[in-house]
Amino acid sequence: MVSHTVELLKNEIPFEQESVVLAEDIVNGLVLVDIINGFCTVGAGNLAPRESNRQISEMINESARLARLFCEKKLPIMVFLDSHQPNKPEEPYPPHCIAGTDESNLVPALRWLENETNVTIRRKDCFDGYVGSMEEDGSNVFVDWVKKNKIKTMVVVGVCTDICVLDFVCSTMSAKNRGFLKPLENVVVYSNACATFNVPLEVATNIKGALAHPQEFMHHVGLYMAKERGAKIAKEVLFDAAEKI
Repeated sequence: MVSHTVELLKNEIPFEQESVVLAEDIVNGLVLVDIINGFCTVGAGNLAPRESNRQISEMINESARLARLFCEKKLPIMVFLDSHQPNKPEEPYPPHCIAGTDESNLVPALRWLENETNVTIRRKDCFDGYVGSMEEDGSNVFVDWVKKNKIKTMVVVGVCTDICVLDFVCSTMSAKNRGFLKPLENVVVYSNACATFNVPLEVATNIKGALAHPQEFMHHVGLYMAKERGAKIAKEVLFDAAEKI
């Protein structure tokens, strides 16, 4: 039934995914959104998967492979880590990714990024990494990262496709269109390096306040809405058509 519904959805709101070639004569940046234990490691917290999940595992593998290539080329990477204070709930979700716990740290496959000189790590306490980059003095760590590195094309990966990834992409596209992110020209969401969580309807109905969240369905919706905002959706990413990621 679920797969049939997903196929119906894809037929009703289809979108094109493309092979994106990253030119090496400009600066390409990579943004990793919330690839942390609290969302990705089995049993790591209230919002972590309860069992191994193919979509999440693939997202981690693809993100790690892409990050290593960016690091080899000394290209700028920004990493967002969901990190909340225990006295500040994020409705409608239960407490998760509390600052200072391992829930809010990168998954083991990506912990090596903490030692790379081309990586900027930003802990955020909200869905949207753009908003979460705002400082009290009005500056924005993400905006400064784009401008300092003169990034023209930015690739976005991570979780959740339809929540934190989408919110960040929407804010970034709006800011770019207002001219706040020069010289940024292109925002690319790499679909195979994104994932979301799975809460079937039959599970949600037995949890007070829970919303159903079918994984494949919402993953498609998240990608569709990112494209609707002007982002490119990539089925593969290449550097100068020579190296497939």
